[in-house]
Amino acid sequence: MMEFALFRLPDGRAWLGEGPFTALAAAPAGGGAFYVNDFDLSDPQPWKVPAKLHAITPESLGSTIHLNGSQTPQINWAKPATEWFKMAFRRIRREVLAKRIEKMVPVLTETGTLVSGDPRRLLQAVMQAPANMWGYAHITENGGFLGATPELLFKSQDQSLETMALAGTAKPGHQDAFLTDVKEIEEHEIVVRYLTEQLQTLGTVTRQPRSLCETAGLVHFQTSLTAELRAKVDPAQLVPQLHPTPAVGCLPRDDAALAKLREYREQLKVPGFFGAPFGFIEDDGSTHVVVAIRGICWQGDTISLPSGCGIVGGSAFDHEWRELRLKREAVLRLLALPS
Repeated sequence: MMEFALFRLPDGRAWLGEGPFTALAAAPAGGGAFYVNDFDLSDPQPWKVPAKLHAITPESLGSTIHLNGSQTPQINWAKPATEWFKMAFRRIRREVLAKRIEKMVPVLTETGTLVSGDPRRLLQAVMQAPANMWGYAHITENGGFLGATPELLFKSQDQSLETMALAGTAKPGHQDAFLTDVKEIEEHEIVVRYLTEQLQTLGTVTRQPRSLCETAGLVHFQTSLTAELRAKVDPAQLVPQLHPTPAVGCLPRDDAALAKLREYREQLKVPGFFGAPFGFIEDDGSTHVVVAIRGICWQGDTISLPSGCGIVGGSAFDHEWRELRLKREAVLRLLALPS
C-alpha cells in the first residue's frame, strides 16, 4: 500500500517519508519522524517513522513519488451552502455576547468532484509555496491531504521554544483600515494572551511587537513569542498543551467549549486534518509543528476545501462569509488550481 508524508520548511528544506510507517507515542530520539494527527488528537501514536526518508527539492519530488505523466487535477466545485454555517454563526455569536465564551472558530467546507488528473500533482505547488509558509502532506492509496500553512504551532529544541499568534485577516491593499480594526485586533490579542498564559506554566515568555504577515494573497496580524523552558519538554506533551489555540479553536478551552466546537465541526462536516497539528522532527532534535490550514483533502473523487473564521463580539456575518471566500481563493491560488 502506498503511503507517504511530506514536510517543507520556510527555508526550502524538505523531507519526504515513504511508508510503511512505524507509529510511536513519543518523538523518537533519532529524529526523522513526522507528527500526523487529527484535530481531536485521537491518534495515541502520532509520531510516524518512515521506512525510507528522503531530503527532497522541487526538482527531485516528481521522480521520488513517480508523478511522471500525471496531470494537474480538474475539479468541479459545488457552491457552499450558507444555512448550516449561518446557524452556527448566530449561535456562537449569541454565546459570545452572553459572555459564556470569548471566541470560537467555525469552519465552512466547500466540496468538489475530481473530474480528471491526480491530486498528488499539487505537491509541486506545496514545494514551491512562498518562503513564509510550511508545506505539509499525508497521502495514502485512495486519499490524503496537503497544503501550505503560514501558522506555526511551535518549534522546539532542547529548552527553547518559538511560537506565533496568527489571527485577524484582510486583503492586501487594505492594510491601513486593518491596522486599526478593533474586531481584528481583539481576535488576534485573544490568541496572544492564550499562548502567553500556556507557555508561562513552562518557562519565561518573551513577546515581539504585533506585525503584519502577508502570504498567498492574504494579510494577517502576527505576533512572535519565544519561551525559555525550565526543563526539556517532550514535543508530544507540548502539542496538547497548545492545541487547539483560539486561532483555530475556542476560548475558554474548557471541556464544555471544546465539546461545542467539536459538535459544530461535525455538523459542518469539517475534515479531520483541518486546523490539526502536523510536524517533523529533524536528526538534531529540532521539532517543527504547524497548524494544518490552507489546504485540501480528498477521498476517492471527493475533494474538500475548508476555511475557518474567528467569531468574537464584533463579528458580522457578511464580513466573515467574505473572509471565508478569500481564504479558499487563496488556497486555490497557492495550489495553482482554477477556481
